[in-house]
Amino acid sequence: MPDLHKVARALISVSDKTGLIELGEALAARGIEILSTGGSAKALREAGVAVRDVAEVTEFPEMMDGRVKTLHPRIHGGLLALRDNAEHRGAMKGHGIPEIDLLVVNLYPFEETVAKGADYETCIENIDIGGPAMIRAAAKNHGFVNVVVDVADYAPLLAELDANDGATSYAFRQQLALTAYARTAAYDSAVSAWMAGALDEAAPRRRAFAGELAQTLRYGENPHQSASFYRDGSGRPGVANAVQQQGKELSYNNINDTDAAFELVSEFLPGDGPAVAIIKHANPSGVARGATLKDAYQKAFDCDRTSAFGGIVALNGKLDAETAEAITEIFTEVVIAPGADDAAKEIFAKKKNLRLLTTSGVANPGVPGLTYRQVAGGFLVQDKDTGMIGLDDLKVVTKRQPTEAELRDLLFAWKVAKHVKSNAIVYVKDGATVGVGAGQMSRLDSALIAAKKAERMAEAMGLPEPLTKGSAVASDAFFPFADGLLEAAAAGASTVIQPGGSMRDDEVIAAADEAGLAMVFTGMRHFRH
Repeated sequence: MPDLHKVARALISVSDKTGLIELGEALAARGIEILSTGGSAKALREAGVAVRDVAEVTEFPEMMDGRVKTLHPRIHGGLLALRDNAEHRGAMKGHGIPEIDLLVVNLYPFEETVAKGADYETCIENIDIGGPAMIRAAAKNHGFVNVVVDVADYAPLLAELDANDGATSYAFRQQLALTAYARTAAYDSAVSAWMAGALDEAAPRRRAFAGELAQTLRYGENPHQSASFYRDGSGRPGVANAVQQQGKELSYNNINDTDAAFELVSEFLPGDGPAVAIIKHANPSGVARGATLKDAYQKAFDCDRTSAFGGIVALNGKLDAETAEAITEIFTEVVIAPGADDAAKEIFAKKKNLRLLTTSGVANPGVPGLTYRQVAGGFLVQDKDTGMIGLDDLKVVTKRQPTEAELRDLLFAWKVAKHVKSNAIVYVKDGATVGVGAGQMSRLDSALIAAKKAERMAEAMGLPEPLTKGSAVASDAFFPFADGLLEAAAAGASTVIQPGGSMRDDEVIAAADEAGLAMVFTGMRHFRH
C-alpha cells in the first residue's frame, strides 16, 4: 500500500451544496474527472464544471424517486477495489468498473427534518441509504480512497492535493476515514433515537448517542485528565449553543457549572419576571427574582457572598449595564444570558478574563429529553426531570394554612431545590434563597449547613437576625424523621414544602403542627445526584 495515492476520479453527491461549486471547479482545474448524481450534477453543470453522470457509469437509470442510483457494483467496486490486488484489478477491467479515488458525500438532512417537526413519512424519506453505504465503502478502503463528509474538509483536501502534486497521504486518508465513520455512526444514532421516540419505546434494546465536536478542552476536571466538549444537535438554548462574546476559553468545569446555572434560571421564564442564579461547583449559592435583573442579582448574591466569588451567573433576561456593573464588583468566571446590550458588553470588555455567553433564549424546562451517565461497564439513561408543581398540586397537611406570600416562596424554593444536589434543603424569603444546603449524607446536615450559612451572612451584613426567620423551606425528598424539619423550624422557617411519602409522615406532620408550621406535600420528589 503506497503512502501517496494520486486522485484521478471523484464522485460527488451532496445534499448540502455549500462550497460545492468552488470544490468542483478546484478539482476540475487539477484534472480530476468528476462523477455526480441528481442535484449535485445539475448545479455543477450550470456552473460550467464538466460532470459525468453516475447513470452513465452504471448504465442504469436513477429510479424510485432517487432511492436507487449509486447502489451498484460499478460504484461500490470502484470504491472498494484494492489497487495493489491483481484479482481486484482484473475484476474491475472485466466489468468496466472505474476507480474512484475521492468520494464527497453529505447525507440527506435527517436531523434537520426531525428538528422541524416533520411527520413520520417525511422523516422516513429523509433517511439516506446510498450515502452511508458509499461512505462506509470508501472509509474501509482508505488505503487508496479519500472520503469527505464535511464541508469543513474541502479546504484541507485541496491543500493536501497541492502539497503532494495531486496525491494524498495515507495519514490524511486515515483522518478522513475516522471522520466518516463517526458521521455515519452519528447519523444512525439520530435515526434510531427518533424511531424510539416515534414508537414510544422507552427502553430500546440498543441505545446510541452521538455528538459533534464543539471544543477540545485544555483538560478535564483536573489537569491530568484530557477532555472534549460535544454538541448533541438538539439546538436547545444553553451553553452548548451559546455565542461566546468575550473572555478566555471555557474549561470543563466552566461548561458543567454554566449548564447547571442556565438550566436553573430557565425554570423562571421571562413572564415570571427577572431572575438570576449564581452557581458554584454545580450547586446554587444564590437564586432570586427581583424587580430588575440588578435587584435579582443583588438578592442572589446576598444569600452567600463568599461562595459567589469565582462563580457562574445566569440570567433569564437580556444583560443590561446596571446589572453588568454589579456583577463586575467581584471576580466572576462566566455570565450567561439570553442577550446583552452594547453598554453591558462595554463594561465587561474591561474584564478580559470574564467569559460572556449569549443564547437565543431561555431553555424551556418542560421540553422532554434524555439524560445519561456512565457507570462501570455501561451507562444509565433516564427522562430529563421536567416535573413541575403548581398551586393546585399542593396538599396542605398541617393545621395552619400557608399564606399567599408563603405559597409563592414555597413554589420558588421547590423550583430551586430541583437543581440542588441531594440531600437538598433550600430556605427562601421574599423570592430569594437565604440558605442552601446541598449534597450531604443526611437531610439534617443539609438543614444545619444552610442555616449556618444564613447566620454567617447575617453577621457579615450587620443584620439583627438571619433571613431564615420567617422563611419557606423546601426539601427535595421527604423527611424520614422529624429532626430535619425541627432544625428548619429552629432556623426560623415558618412553612415547609416536601414530597411526603415517609412511613413517619404522621410524626413529621405532628412535629410541624407543634412548631406552628404550615406544611404542604407535592407528591413529587426531585433527587439530583
